[in-house]
Amino acid sequence: MEVLKKRPTSKGPAEWFTGDVWFDVVHAGTEPSRIRVNIVRFAPCSRTAWHRHATGQTLHVTEGIGLVQSRGGQIIVMRPGDTVYTPPGEWHWHGAAPDHFMAHLAMWEGTGKADVPETEWGEQVTGEEYHAHSAIG
Repeated sequence: MEVLKKRPTSKGPAEWFTGDVWFDVVHAGTEPSRIRVNIVRFAPCSRTAWHRHATGQTLHVTEGIGLVQSRGGQIIVMRPGDTVYTPPGEWHWHGAAPDHFMAHLAMWEGTGKADVPETEWGEQVTGEEYHAHSAIG
């Protein structure tokens, strides 16, 4: 058994996020484990860029109200206790609702192959794309 040292909180890079996003790496497994777990905290209106994961991604909302969308799909409202799974290779984005903070656990696996990226990042989500949701109650 090993108690792992807590890593410092990191600011989400502007290439991957719009707005103020902070994350804590909970665990980045090493072979044979390839699990990745981050706690990600989004300020209101903050969000990821479009991206996809080679092995899929699971989000579990711990607080606040968030939004998630697959390319071409409807924007889904996420609330505490909600768990959302995005399958391998599906382009999507996620972030906080306009008037709420949101935090979630982001969980995915590495590919186990140095030449295959875990995550592929695309373009930023536009304001028009982000605000295409209906009123959040």
